[in-house]
Amino acid sequence: MIEAIENLPDGTLGFRATGTVTAQDYRDVLDPAIDAKIAADEKVNLVYVLGDDLSRYTAGALWQDAELESRPRRSWGRIGLVTDHEWIGKAIHLISFLMPCEVRSFALADELAAIEWVSQGK
Repeated sequence: MIEAIENLPDGTLGFRATGTVTAQDYRDVLDPAIDAKIAADEKVNLVYVLGDDLSRYTAGALWQDAELESRPRRSWGRIGLVTDHEWIGKAIHLISFLMPCEVRSFALADELAAIEWVSQGK
């Protein structure tokens, strides 16, 4: 499941992934929020929290995640990935050069620092 994180600084989107994340979660929650930012000609500055209670990503969710790359490159500001899942942080580090914007990984304990960093994206 993907849930929006409320009360973030202006211009910042935030989401928390828990349990099992599916393609439908992307279609219902993440994609509409990102598309609204793009339609408003605003940068997408995104905090994505993958907590300890995340159990799995379905193949469809992984595909939806990859499709985020189809959004215009100029639309992206910053992405802050917040997780203690070591393998996810390493994977993001390895592929960050493919991302359309600045990407940083943060530990769960540093969620507020991630929000601050993301909110300063241009």
